[in-house]
Amino acid sequence: MDTSFSSHPWLLIFITLSTVHAQLPGSWELLVSNAGVASMHTAVTRFNTVVLLDRTNIGPSRKMLPKGHCRYDRHDDVLKKDCYAHSVVFDLQTSEIRPLMILTDTWCSSGQFLPDGTLLQTGGDLDGFKKIRKFEPCEPDRFCDWVELKDVELINGRWYATNQILPDGTVIIVGGRGTNTVEYYPPRKTQNGAVELKFLAEVEDNQMDNLYPYVHLLPNSHLFIFANNKAIMYDHEDNKVIHEFPELLGGPRNYPSAGSSVMLALDGDFKTAVIVICGGAEYGAFIERSTDTPAHGSCGRIIATDPNPVWEMEDMPFGRVMGDMVMLPTGDVLIINGAQSGAQGFEMGSNPCLNPVLYRPDQPIGLRFMTLNPGTVPRMYHSTANLLPDGRVLLAGSNPHYLYNFAAEFPTELRLEAFSPEYLSLDRANIRPVIEGIPETVRYGEAFDVFVTVPLPVVGVVEVNFGNAPFATHSFSQGQRLVKLTVTPSVPVDGRYRIKCTAPPNGAVAPPGYYMAFAVNQGVPSVARWVHLVP
Repeated sequence: MDTSFSSHPWLLIFITLSTVHAQLPGSWELLVSNAGVASMHTAVTRFNTVVLLDRTNIGPSRKMLPKGHCRYDRHDDVLKKDCYAHSVVFDLQTSEIRPLMILTDTWCSSGQFLPDGTLLQTGGDLDGFKKIRKFEPCEPDRFCDWVELKDVELINGRWYATNQILPDGTVIIVGGRGTNTVEYYPPRKTQNGAVELKFLAEVEDNQMDNLYPYVHLLPNSHLFIFANNKAIMYDHEDNKVIHEFPELLGGPRNYPSAGSSVMLALDGDFKTAVIVICGGAEYGAFIERSTDTPAHGSCGRIIATDPNPVWEMEDMPFGRVMGDMVMLPTGDVLIINGAQSGAQGFEMGSNPCLNPVLYRPDQPIGLRFMTLNPGTVPRMYHSTANLLPDGRVLLAGSNPHYLYNFAAEFPTELRLEAFSPEYLSLDRANIRPVIEGIPETVRYGEAFDVFVTVPLPVVGVVEVNFGNAPFATHSFSQGQRLVKLTVTPSVPVDGRYRIKCTAPPNGAVAPPGYYMAFAVNQGVPSVARWVHLVP
């Protein structure tokens, strides 16, 4: 019997690929086999729980509401009396799943955490079009649930909008399908209704590629707003466009042709903001319902605060649509999830992109991307990625179907996974810091001490970086932010290291709210401690 590789070429290919995969950085783990809902929207709370949220008129989920808790939904084609959960809260410590009750439709809605840690959730479809909801998180062993506000609603209905917290702790809500305006929560007394933003109408095309605009709060207090293939700097105080940026080549980048976007870590004097936008579908793929049209892999990078900014172009290792860009505690960016062909929408994507990619912004162009260990679960339309306090990245959702469908080529996905970047590998455990002491509350510009321990002696500067908890949906993490604090070199004190830190100077650099504070030693982050940043 011939057992040579030459007689079984597929075996040689399999072994070669397995070896390559084994050598790639990063590792995967299954956290929960059935979360009950396919999360379309995901957010991590300061109590180390995770809110998972789907839409309501989707028929039966795989998690029941508590007995006697049902809702009547005339918009649901399958269930008029709905006793199923469409939102749950996930306890990271115990992996327990608790059902939450949503009353109105949250399909393609938006969200943001308020300064007190409450999750604000806005808009949706049908009966949720003008709704404002709040989830005030609590300890895992306590009871908290969604509350729909009765005394206030959105001025304009919002479907596919984007939220961003502002320096004063209020939230701007930008755009939406057929809604080319902005408004605020709480509503501004100086404005009578929503405010027209002509830019959104100007970049609208016949695919509606101006949906879920990328909105980043710049350290000069203005907003970088990107939709389709163009961007502006917007003064939200005076409702005027400060600057029009050059067009980003490579086709549309927003829903339904979605790539993704991040603002890189703010550091130094906090005057420079760099925006990166990667991937997207080819124009026309959505209109033609072409699932096999290759996504593009180009990335644009621009210094948004530069007087004469230009896009610097580079290419990812893979074309990718519906990818998520996650700011890691180190300042690197993880690009994960998505497909290599098609567009956003039901049954619109194919060829899942299973390899995450690490974007290292401090490397020279051409050396910034590193291909990572592939996963096995396709995460297509309606999937999310969120940074966890322990440095892992939570992957949830994927439901490219109108209802839950577990028999399709890309079935509705209820599994929760975690991806661990290379900095969590065992060979780096001896340089991983542990935060032993840090204030629970700090004020802008305040000097404070952080105490850490590290198994091996510290060499170099230990960073202290603040990362917030964004609202992840539709390939964009609304409000995502990482701020590298000004620190002094660590000093040994009674078996620990003391790091003198200075809090961010103002709300434009870091809006008020709860942040995950990470100590980072030689590129390895600690488990975060939650810190409340206040004026």
